[in-house]
Amino acid sequence: MATSRLSSVRLFCDTPSALTDKFQYILSLFPQDLVFAFSYGSGAFQQHGQKSTEAVFMFSFKENVVDLILVVEDAEAFHRLNLERNWKHYSSIKYLGPHTLASFQEKWGARVYFNTLVPYKHGLLKYGVVSSSAIIADLLDWEWIYISGRLHKPVMPLVLPDANHPIRSSLKHNLQNAMHTALLLLPDTFQEENLYQTLAGLSYSGDFRMSFGEDRNKVKNIVRPQIERFRNLYASFWPGLAAYAEFNSTTGRCEQDTSPAARIFHLNLLPKKIQQTIVHEWNRNGRWQDVEDVFRAAAHDTECPELVKEAVQKTVKASSWTQSLKGIPTAGFIKSIQYGFAKINKMWKSLQKTHGES
Repeated sequence: MATSRLSSVRLFCDTPSALTDKFQYILSLFPQDLVFAFSYGSGAFQQHGQKSTEAVFMFSFKENVVDLILVVEDAEAFHRLNLERNWKHYSSIKYLGPHTLASFQEKWGARVYFNTLVPYKHGLLKYGVVSSSAIIADLLDWEWIYISGRLHKPVMPLVLPDANHPIRSSLKHNLQNAMHTALLLLPDTFQEENLYQTLAGLSYSGDFRMSFGEDRNKVKNIVRPQIERFRNLYASFWPGLAAYAEFNSTTGRCEQDTSPAARIFHLNLLPKKIQQTIVHEWNRNGRWQDVEDVFRAAAHDTECPELVKEAVQKTVKASSWTQSLKGIPTAGFIKSIQYGFAKINKMWKSLQKTHGES
């Protein structure tokens, strides 16, 4: 069976050297001491069913909203400099000062501070600021499956972390986390696209916005035009999984061992937050088994995939609610309403399209 092989982990599908003038301009708007930055979503890569001239609610602009994540070492220092440069990007909460902005960022929700629907010469920006310590916790342990979830999918890097920065190894670890989780959720045989839809869907599992305010076909729309990017992102992990899973790059068919031994292997390599949730849920009826005993029993249980799925859903549900509530004061009431209407409009269009195809 032909298997996919790469000599090194490929964390991104594009490099900063390929940045367009638009993204170079966007970067120039912000303080330049960024540790890591990337763009994601339809503003970075075309998604199936998305038009490049799509309008969002009351706004008219040339392209989709560009979504960015900016990673900084010192949140307070960044907000202080960014307020000097981009005072109008912030809601009224800016009057409380950079220290309060940083505290609000670091103590609530998924530890990200978003400025939403920010106009610039090409259209609109939505950018989130997160500290390097918070993103590392999310990448390694899936504390929130928020930024880590965005990085389960192809992104456009704008600023790469230094080669020796811990974010580098954390990015690789996050993709490994996703692979082990996805394989536990999938059957013994499946197609390549099913794998990528499972990987892309992890961060939407349990997200309340997927039932109210999001395109119902979002995951499929992300994956289908980006099969090659997903393949490049995850191909280097197959050799390390050779004892348990194989991918035939010619047929696109994946086969895996779903025996208890294989399940224990994957369970032991899940991120810490998901492991803790599985143990907690297993013991909620009064049993007090440790991690080793729980995983041994879960591996023999036919409901093992459901246990993993529920653990992911609980983590995503908690962070999506708290981060969304946090977005009301950071975006401001008017922008929150406008952004919410835009999401509902997109969901309504996807429902109409789905109904029309049925």
